[in-house]
Amino acid sequence: MSTDAIVLLKEDHKEIRRLFREFQGAGENATAQKRKLVAQILEALTVHTYLENECMYPEVRRLLPDLEDDVLESYEEHHVADVLCFELAAMAPDDERYDAKVTVLMENVLHHVEEEEQEWFPKVRDGLGRNQLQEIGARMIEMRADAPRTPSEPLALKKALDAVTA
Repeated sequence: MSTDAIVLLKEDHKEIRRLFREFQGAGENATAQKRKLVAQILEALTVHTYLENECMYPEVRRLLPDLEDDVLESYEEHHVADVLCFELAAMAPDDERYDAKVTVLMENVLHHVEEEEQEWFPKVRDGLGRNQLQEIGARMIEMRADAPRTPSEPLALKKALDAVTA
């Protein structure tokens, strides 16, 4: 298994895309399936954004100051996803706005993922190189075990509040 931070984040992106496709393929009245899928989506996004916000972004910001604006934009995109996740966690699948809110979440996340993979990751890889990315990735693997799993956990709420007060 690779410890390269970008490889690890791309694996998360792949899993999140898979969950999104499953949600889109669920039937209109498949409320139990949608509830289960959204719980999985919220967990995957909560863990992923936590690792990026607490490990990847601060390191890139410190080591590659020219990417400051990219990091700040990513923090804000995560904040939007955090708010949507928090709202979805409190909703039921039969709420009239549930599917619409999941759709908006998917659109925002997919935009963010595309931007990271096509624009940001190549700049980071060029600027940091293999060893530094493996060190960051190793820290992310360690942090994953204790990462928040739901949007309402204290560590997840902290990162949402940090986005508002930063």
